[in-house]
Amino acid sequence: MSTPHYSIVVPAYNEGARLRLSLEKMLEHVARSNWSAEIIVVNDGSRDDTAEIVREFTQRNPGVRLIENPGNCGKGYTVRNGMLQAAGQVLLFTDADLSSPIEEASKLFRAIESGAADIAIGSRYLDRDLQTRKQPFYRRFLGRAFNTALRVILGLSYIDTQCGFKAFSRAAALEVFPQMKIERWGFDAEILFLARRYGLRVAEVAVEWAHDHRSKINPIRDGIRMLTELLRIRLNSILGKYQKTASKPRSYEAAKLRT
Repeated sequence: MSTPHYSIVVPAYNEGARLRLSLEKMLEHVARSNWSAEIIVVNDGSRDDTAEIVREFTQRNPGVRLIENPGNCGKGYTVRNGMLQAAGQVLLFTDADLSSPIEEASKLFRAIESGAADIAIGSRYLDRDLQTRKQPFYRRFLGRAFNTALRVILGLSYIDTQCGFKAFSRAAALEVFPQMKIERWGFDAEILFLARRYGLRVAEVAVEWAHDHRSKINPIRDGIRMLTELLRIRLNSILGKYQKTASKPRSYEAAKLRT
């Protein structure tokens, strides 16, 4: 396969029940859109048949790749691993359940390819009419509380930082992802904090989205963990751990994921 223009990174942990259909939908859309694209599934130490399903697809589709984490490392680590091994010029990561349909990716790609943004983030709340299945009330309440914490602790004013549907120019990805320190749920906030620190342009784009009741996020336990991670991001900044460095070759970035 020649070097793809688009890379679609899918973090996956015990996604055997949903992944097969999601990969079929992504491959159908890539073919229908005539995209030059690769689909990278990063297996985060799954205990089910996630890896086996992806291997089946790789045998039939040269544009599908499987990357294995060294155990269960967290969503932040998983996304970073995939993004730093991606070959495309425009890089997208999306949740395995496709809560935002893959058809919505074109909106993010246009924001980057038009030159309007370095990073385009999907938003569930810019246009609530695009929510085809809404979250339960308690999740919406906790989401608003987390958004308030983002503003107070990190000074981020985005309407929605946690939608798992974000695209990056290659240059932006290679600036942000090597500097990440957060390896679990709080990594989205860290990405956007780094983008602002490095002067990258971020566009928030309204996308279609549907809540999946099988979400693996525990709103209480993981909410507390994410709040703690926001404080870690602020502390890392105070301690000078986010100093911008020159980009290194992709192979080096991938080899240094744990640093």
